[in-house]
Amino acid sequence: MEPVVVFTTSSDIEARVVMALLDSHGIPSFRISGNPQEIWPMALNPLGDTRVAVAADAADEARRIIESHREDVGTRVVRLRDEFDELERRIGYRFRDRGLLEHALTHKSRAAEDVSGGVFDNESLEFLGDAVLGLVVADVLFRRYPDYSEGQKSKIKAAVVSTHSLARHAERIRLGEHLLLGRGEEKTGGRFKQALLADGYEALIAALYLDGGLPAAADFLERELGAALEADAHEEAVGRDHKSALQERLQALGRPLPDYRVTAEAGPDHRKLFTIDVVVSGEVLGTATGKAKKEAEQEAARLALERL
Repeated sequence: MEPVVVFTTSSDIEARVVMALLDSHGIPSFRISGNPQEIWPMALNPLGDTRVAVAADAADEARRIIESHREDVGTRVVRLRDEFDELERRIGYRFRDRGLLEHALTHKSRAAEDVSGGVFDNESLEFLGDAVLGLVVADVLFRRYPDYSEGQKSKIKAAVVSTHSLARHAERIRLGEHLLLGRGEEKTGGRFKQALLADGYEALIAALYLDGGLPAAADFLERELGAALEADAHEEAVGRDHKSALQERLQALGRPLPDYRVTAEAGPDHRKLFTIDVVVSGEVLGTATGKAKKEAEQEAARLALERL
């Protein structure tokens, strides 16, 4: 049975919104180019339009669902509500190139499901965003805390750019709601995974940098991370160390010293993530993930202190 085109748009983002909408109603869809009778989906036809097609027996229901979600009704094709408007309001920045933002939010699981080969994941942007983040944080620390030693500034920077810290900031702007995930990652709670949120946050930083230059990325990061920088700088000034604090707390309670165990490693060698459990008398008191074992140990210790 030949597929039927139920939606045509010049926006790849809008096509994805429509496909996700249909998928949520149990109607499989795909993108095709030029000729609606082509079997294999392509991202764009020569005129630049993206067409969404479904099986012929589902076409009427698909059109009904799409019509019920339009911003207005008319004979011409109209845009659905842009799914990124709300995110842009939260971050205080309007992208000139929306494609950069879409790229930053595209997880590799989503790209792997696109048979056209025209969708790219955000891993390269994560790499760039990590570098921009490090530069901006180092610059802020250099200017704000000139009397701190290199070691002190390094500890503050490590805390601010940790996976757990970035995931918290991603949650605050509700980044997970906008991640473009594959079906498998969606079903396993990818929108709430710390590693995915932190990676998406770094990719967002890169997108800001590429769209608006270093000033745009720096303005965003100083707004977002300013309070965390001050808090961590204060903790460093008073010698705060979660692992030492946990050890002291356990000794005061008459309990044995903690044991830090690596329970998982993921990712390539140059971007490996470590998951650490802090265990006391066989009981796991805290679990954290970080780009370095020491980072994950400190966060696991902090969580254990909160639990105690």
